[in-house]
Parts: sequence; structure tokens; C-alpha cells
Amino acid sequence: MTNHTPQVFKSQLAKINDTYMPQIETQLRGNGIHMTEYQRTVVINAISSINEMLVKEALSIGDIDQSNITQTLMNVAALQLNAAATPREVYFIKRNQKNKDGNKIQVIEMGIEGDGNDAILSRFGRNIKTVHRHWEVRKGDEFTYPGYAGLEVTPPTWLPKGEGEVIRVVYPIEYNDGQVEYFISEREDVKSNLLAHMYNNLMWDSKKVDKKAKIKEFAENHSLDEILNSEDMQTLGNISPAWKEPQSREAMIVRKMRNRIVKKIPKDFSNAYIQSVVESVEDDFAARQYSRKEAEIIEEINGNANKEILDPELIEEERPSNVNEDGEIQETVFDETDVSTADVEDADPYA
Repeated sequence: MTNHTPQVFKSQLAKINDTYMPQIETQLRGNGIHMTEYQRTVVINAISSINEMLVKEALSIGDIDQSNITQTLMNVAALQLNAAATPREVYFIKRNQKNKDGNKIQVIEMGIEGDGNDAILSRFGRNIKTVHRHWEVRKGDEFTYPGYAGLEVTPPTWLPKGEGEVIRVVYPIEYNDGQVEYFISEREDVKSNLLAHMYNNLMWDSKKVDKKAKIKEFAENHSLDEILNSEDMQTLGNISPAWKEPQSREAMIVRKMRNRIVKKIPKDFSNAYIQSVVESVEDDFAARQYSRKEAEIIEEINGNANKEILDPELIEEERPSNVNEDGEIQETVFDETDVSTADVEDADPYA
């Protein structure tokens, strides 16, 4: 009887994990972070999520810039964001861009979902003991705002009825000293997020100046929902389905209210590398915004170039006395009596 040594066939996903995990663990250790089992889990979930996205586009991880993939997975591990969590904490999209040599490459861009911001706040919030579950207060609910008498705080009250849209979000944050603070964001606060979305959609529109003016005028006298319900505004601002469709509108508005609260609460990062990761994500966003603005300026310059030709006004200069009408210089004859000796002697050569 012949003994056969069983062959171990690894799935493609397992091979990908084996390729990237040692690199990530080594680089994190070099930045003073010892990889935990949970960080391994979030990296595996991130690889699975990225791979699933690429397969739908008939691509593989090998088609993506490798330094970008490694850095993205390191960011996920450092921030401990779980792509498999429900609701999810992080998502990934593919973008095309050029590298420093001008060659086109494909990269993965990481985005943090609402619950991802909660997770970051729970881990790194300054002196925060507990981030309690946020309240989603609906239009038909009974709600009273917190009151303040000196340092004494009267907590808000909330009696859910489950009727109407969510009109505010409340985050009860408990600090290490036992103090509880209530952070509140209102539905109408999200109007500024929607307007930013609409303005960005007009970046390459040749009539963006007029359209922005109409949007601004309408927004001054109408609520968030009135803007979203207006067919003219939907068309004018090219509002995306995620904002205007009934099945996704509420989720979008609630997520924006939550983000407006969580992002402004101070955080302390235990490791300089982790802090740099958060800042790099923010810097990437700022860089994209700057590039868009720069492109907008260039577009306006190109659009207005040579539209108006200015002919410089001719200035008539007085013709020197020793030049005739034909432009010829005549020989000048000096009269010695024109210059007195006294004038020469009294003249200050440094005046």
C-alpha cells in the first residue's frame, strides 16, 4: 500500500493573506505597534472586502499598486476598523491615478463609515470612558434639551414614539471623571453637507456660477428636505441617488448628523504612527479638494482667456529738440556762455 502525502491546496484569498500579513506585521512593529489578534482579523476582513470589490470589476489585487495596497491595510490595522462589522466601519473604492513617473495606476481608497468614527472615538477619545449608544430622535418623539445651572447639568429626556423622520442625533459621552456630556446635531445642520455635495457636482459645469447662485438663493428660504424634494434642485445640483432616493435618504442624513458630532470631539492617540494615519486620511481628502479647486481655477482661466483684447492707449511723447520730424538726430552746438563758472563751482556733485 502506497502512502500518499496529502497536498494542501490554499484558496486564492488565503494566499493573498499569506502575502500581505507578514509585511504588515513587520511594518507595524517597526512603528511601535504589536499586532493583536483583532488587528489580524480586521486586515483579513479588509482583504476579503477589497478582493470582492475587485472581482466584480474583473480585476485582482495584483492589478492594484502594491505599495498602495500595503499602506491601506496598515491603515486599517492601525485604526482597527472592521469591514465585516454590521453596520460596517470602513469601505473601499478603486480609483485611477498617475504615479510620480506619469504612468497610470489603479489604487484603493479607504473611507470611514459612521460606525467607524464611533470606533475611533471609543479607542482614542480624550479622557473618554464610554461612548454610549447614540439617540436617534424622531419628529413624533418627546424630547427635552439638557439644562445647565453653573456646573450642574440636567440631562436631556427622550420618549421615543417611532413616528416621523429623525430630526436630531444625541451622543451621551461619559468621561473618566464620571461627567457625562451630551453632544447634539440637528437635521437642518446637514444642509451644509448637502450644499457642499451639490457645489462639488457642478465643478466642471460651464454654467456653475449661475447654478450655484440659484441653489444658494433657494437654500436660504427652504429646509433640507424641501431642497431634496425639489425636482429643480435635484437637476440643478445633480443630487446623487444616495441623497434623494427614499430608501437611502434617511440613512445618509443620520450618518451625516453622527459624523458632525464625532469628528469634532478631541482625541488622543497612543502612538505617533496612529495619529499620522488619521492625519494622512484627512490630508488625502484635503489634497483632493485642493486639486479640484485648482482645476476649477485653471478651467476659469482657460475659459476666459482672450475673450477681451485690450489695445494699449498710445502715449504721445514730446519730441526732443535735437531730433527732427524724420527721426534724425541733429548735431548739437553748445554755447559756452550758457554755462557760468559760478554754477559749476557751486554744484554739489552728490546732490
